[in-house]
Amino acid sequence: MKFSCVKTVLSEAISVVSHAVSPKSGDSIIEGILIKCGADVRLTGYNYKIGITKSIDATVYSRGTTVINGRVLGDIVRKLAGETVTIEVDDRPSATITCGASVFNIMAMSPVDFPQLPEVEKGCGISFSNTNLRNLINQTVFAVSDNENKPTHTGALFELEENMLTVVGVDGYRMAVRHEPVITTLPDARFIVPGDALKEISRILPDNDEMCCIFTNKKFSLFEFDTVTVVTRLLEGEFINYKAAVPNNQPIALRLDKSELIRAVERVSIIISERLKTPVRCLFEGTTLKLTCITSMGKSYDELIIPQCGETVEIGFNNSYLLDALKACPDDEIMFEMKSGLSPCTIRPVEGNSFVYLILPVRLKAGE
Repeated sequence: MKFSCVKTVLSEAISVVSHAVSPKSGDSIIEGILIKCGADVRLTGYNYKIGITKSIDATVYSRGTTVINGRVLGDIVRKLAGETVTIEVDDRPSATITCGASVFNIMAMSPVDFPQLPEVEKGCGISFSNTNLRNLINQTVFAVSDNENKPTHTGALFELEENMLTVVGVDGYRMAVRHEPVITTLPDARFIVPGDALKEISRILPDNDEMCCIFTNKKFSLFEFDTVTVVTRLLEGEFINYKAAVPNNQPIALRLDKSELIRAVERVSIIISERLKTPVRCLFEGTTLKLTCITSMGKSYDELIIPQCGETVEIGFNNSYLLDALKACPDDEIMFEMKSGLSPCTIRPVEGNSFVYLILPVRLKAGE
């Protein structure tokens, strides 16, 4: 096989598919990138959990398929000085990479041993913009659990009902729920996508309003956008009944400026570290929110002017959980809702129901 293409195009493609290349494995074949040279050139990385394929424009001189170590190929192409790269692979197999005055001869691997990607039929699917998909992922995946004791919580629930897609992440201490209207020919569906796969998809999604599609079967989902396809296994098992977990009609509902609250929480959190973990104490009293934090390093205090709070409430939060939820909110103003200092807090939009974030409070101790 032999082809040539623009160096920056090849380098970008390698970078994209490398998100599915295993960096260190007992199986060297999944440390490689599958290169298939036909009518176009397609690069594929697959680590048995997630597979990414990207097509590129290239001049094909002879067709064929090979596998080249992903790290080595990426390092070579990234450091080449010329504009056009030519890759030729012989029957040994050995790959010759040429660009300007640079020539590399490296070992390739037989494609026979490369694992076959799962097939997902591109029939009925869900369509919406790349930007909307990225937002859905980023605004929920932070709440996905990394605790393997509850496997389904290590993924995000995708639930399709009547042209509305809901994505839910939960880890036992917080929950993120986002709703987004979509174009779909798919019947109502419910499937759980691993959080690690969603993070990789978010990293390679182009930030534009071009359309992307999601196709799914019982075991796998396929995300297709631009010249990229991503296939990932789905998680099996029952997801939490998120609708029942979210409290409605909380008696205390305050309309707050999101950015002001973020800055105040960040200020009092300066003295918190991985070693000095302690909650942020929030005292809602009258028209003032008083925030305090005490660690072995010292004490911090800040306050905000808020709408009149009908009753005094003191509640503690893990600062990271509170900040993650606030930063994920797409709106400038939010409704901050509570019942008591021991009940879950919810964050919602001022209008509509496009998102809801639930945070469990931290039980406060005297002197904290």
